[in-house]
Order: sequence, then structure tokens, then C-alpha cells
Amino acid sequence: MSPAPRTQDPAADLRPGDAYVQSFARGLEVIRSFSAAAPRQTLSEVAARTGLTRAGARRILLTLQTLGYVASDGKLFALTPRILDLGFAYLSSMPMWNVAEPIMEALVEEVKESCSAGVLEGTDIVYVLRVSTRKIMRNSLGVGSRLPAWCTSLGRMLMAGLSDEEVMALLRASAIEERTRHTLTDVDAILAKVQQARRQGWCMINQELEEGLLSIAAPVVNRAGRTIAALNISGQVNRTPPRQMQETMLPALRAAAQEVSRRLAAA
Repeated sequence: MSPAPRTQDPAADLRPGDAYVQSFARGLEVIRSFSAAAPRQTLSEVAARTGLTRAGARRILLTLQTLGYVASDGKLFALTPRILDLGFAYLSSMPMWNVAEPIMEALVEEVKESCSAGVLEGTDIVYVLRVSTRKIMRNSLGVGSRLPAWCTSLGRMLMAGLSDEEVMALLRASAIEERTRHTLTDVDAILAKVQQARRQGWCMINQELEEGLLSIAAPVVNRAGRTIAALNISGQVNRTPPRQMQETMLPALRAAAQEVSRRLAAA
């Protein structure tokens, strides 16, 4: 397996000091090196993916193994289910997801399509809650899954909550590529779509991420009106054309997002 190139990390320019624990940061890099594309890795692969020496990677892996977060068969290393404790700490500390889940379940029951909640993290969107009806993408998605923000409905909706300058900075930092024949790759065109989403209060993506995949998103806002998350509905374009999704599902999606926002403000 060829190691994937290192992704740009916001902490990459930081230097060790009183407010920065380098060994802890390196431990997190090792954890993040595991993914759906690399669920099991050799010591050399972990070192290559993280930019660490083999000795450094080995120390961290053995520490994580001692703590129960990593398992090894003597050659390959893999994360254990205990790693979920780290993500659960985030989810359990955020009341939003407890508020959103029953509303999303009711929405899925009404529209008969999958619904997801996501937040912006760097140049990606991260799924924090998902209620599925059926598998609609080649890649299965779950809590913690990441997708690029620039070509997803959740991502563009979340970017709509930023200033144009912040959006352009995010786009410049993104690995923009043609994923389908429908994908917008011109940054000015993507910015225009983000601005449109900001004006109308919703965003639709028609087969830009994956052929046949259609999705529509609406924002979740806090008391101050700032976008803190987004909800989306996803479906197959051959089953639900864009106009039909906009006419029959968008009102229910926007109502659900507004209800989550209202309950959060009242919490």
C-alpha cells in the first residue's frame, strides 16, 4: 500500500513551547493516519504518513497500544473501538445532537431520504449525525466521516456563513479537482454558488461530488444568527430530480433546520 501524502495540518507551523506539546500533537497525527483507506498499517506506513521517524512512530504506537487505543498482530497496527471514546466525548458534550436527532428522524420519515448533520472543520465537512434510509453513495458515510466542503451541499451551506474573504481562503487551501463531469472547479464559480446559498438560505449540489448523487442543505444557526452546522437531504437524481427535491423536500428540510435552531436557542 502506498502511503497517502500528508494533508495540511493547521498545527504544522506551530513550534514547541509552553502552549504546545509536540509529543501530544504527534500522537494525534498517528491516530489521524488511520482511515477507511488505511485501516491497518505497518510501522513504516505510519511513519511515512505522519512524517515521523520509524523510532518516533513506534514509540507513539506502543503507547497507544498500552492505553488500548491501538492493537497489533506483530506487523500491522489498527485502531481499536476504544478510539470511539474520543469522538463520543465531543458528541456527548454538544446538546445540539440530542436536539437534532429526533427532528432528523421525523424528516427522514417524511421525505423517505437520508438526512445528515455536518460541521465545518478546516477544508472539510465532518458528519456529526446521520439518519439513513438506504445506501446512496459508493462510499459509506457515518459519524466522523469527512468530505471536501467545496463540492458538497453541507460544505457550501457552511461556507455561506463565512465572509467572501474567508471562503476564498478556504478554497485556495482546498484540493479542487474534477470529481465528475458536473463538478465546478473554478474558484470564482464556486464562490458564486456559495454567495447564492447565502442569499437564498439553502444550497443544492447536483452530481458534483458523485455521479447520480443529489443533495440539498439548510443552515442551523445559534442565538446570534451565526451558522454553526447544516442539515442536508441526499438522494439519487434518477429517482428524485432537482426540481422535485426543491419543491417537495426543501420546505421540510428548512423547517427541520429552523426547528433545531429554535430549540438550541431555547436550551
